Amino acid sequence: MANHLNETHDPALTSWVASANAAGSPFPLQNLPFGVFRLRGSTETARVGVAIGDHVLDVAACSAVGLLASAPEAAAACEESSLNCLMALGPAHWSRLRLDLSRLLRSDFPMQGKVPSNALVPQAEAELQLPAEIGDYTDFFASIHHASNAGGLFRPDQPLLPNYKYVPIAYHGRASSVVVSGTPIVRPVGQSKAADATAPIIGPSRRLDFELELGVFIGVGNGLGEPIPLSRAADHVFGMCIVNDWSARDIQAWEYQPLGPFLGKSFGTTVSPWIVTMEALAPFRGPAYARAAGDPQPLSYLSDDSDRERGGIDIALELEISSRNMRDQGLAPHALARTNARHLYWTIAQMVAHHTVNGCNLRPGDLLATGTVSGPEPGELGSLLELTRNGAQPFALPGGDSRTFLEDGDEVIIRARCTREGFRGIGFGEARGVIMPALSTAA
Repeated sequence: MANHLNETHDPALTSWVASANAAGSPFPLQNLPFGVFRLRGSTETARVGVAIGDHVLDVAACSAVGLLASAPEAAAACEESSLNCLMALGPAHWSRLRLDLSRLLRSDFPMQGKVPSNALVPQAEAELQLPAEIGDYTDFFASIHHASNAGGLFRPDQPLLPNYKYVPIAYHGRASSVVVSGTPIVRPVGQSKAADATAPIIGPSRRLDFELELGVFIGVGNGLGEPIPLSRAADHVFGMCIVNDWSARDIQAWEYQPLGPFLGKSFGTTVSPWIVTMEALAPFRGPAYARAAGDPQPLSYLSDDSDRERGGIDIALELEISSRNMRDQGLAPHALARTNARHLYWTIAQMVAHHTVNGCNLRPGDLLATGTVSGPEPGELGSLLELTRNGAQPFALPGGDSRTFLEDGDEVIIRARCTREGFRGIGFGEARGVIMPALSTAA
């Protein structure tokens, strides 16, 4: 792994932004995730920033005074109001800019006095935006534990369909309803049909669920008809974020055959505002998921030695829930699930290679999600569908509440973090959303 690391990963590096040096900070100098922000309450044009401690560094403001001269094209791309232009430039430009930013923010940077006073904004005063213009969104089904758990609820004799271990399953989602963390989620309305009913009804979903996921932002795209080989997939991935792909299980159950998800999925997908670059994640890469004895090996276009050795990624995820009743009583959010991206059956590179093997063209800013990340243990379930066994087993919350699925006023918070001995831990921030009542019953 050493040849994938560079000076920006040095755990001894400290920053002149003091909060970045605090133990447990998600945004130390070794991270430097990219996002888009404007001053809270203003109507100014949004701009690109990097998170450092509890502040945001305005990249264009630093470039304007000559502090990022080694990466002129990348710095110029940060004058835009989304990350798409930066994403389109490619790994060499991303790495050069990240190195310049790392050196600029180090404690021993000799020209701290040249950093404009307005270039460092407290995150509390920043209004974080959707980081990219997302042209297309694809949601995968990459966790074998989630696939087995969900399949077992409906097909006890065959939890996994025969294709699962051969092909990275996915569906095309709705990019227009991808929203940034903090955006309320309105309870969706749609058709559902009870098992004992003779006909469906129309109304607000009664089985609203979360999905604990990670997202992959595409950087450089590929031409229509030109597949991305597995060995080059890393050149096309800019970075990762947290995803909560909200799901209306009752609507989904009625509509998904024969063509798959539709209204049960298209009403809202929450992403975290910070994109952690793949370079920042290099220390936390490792072997791909170890397939069980007897599992088929991936087909040739989904297999190479490098991906087997470094295709896995150690990202710990945790999910908390807070009901309105809990907040009224001053109770802290309740930890409900913890899992890890190590449990993904398919790697990021395999998802990219398969997505494009038919010639599908990915574009800068496209979002690929992993699908629900669940682990093998009971505490590692990434959805209420699994945790409550499709509503059959309610769970208790502090303050006297119980749940099978989400109720109006519930807030879901997902966080993610990487740690490894000998390296500085880094975080993703959070993806949160509160459930609002349906706007109509549509009855």
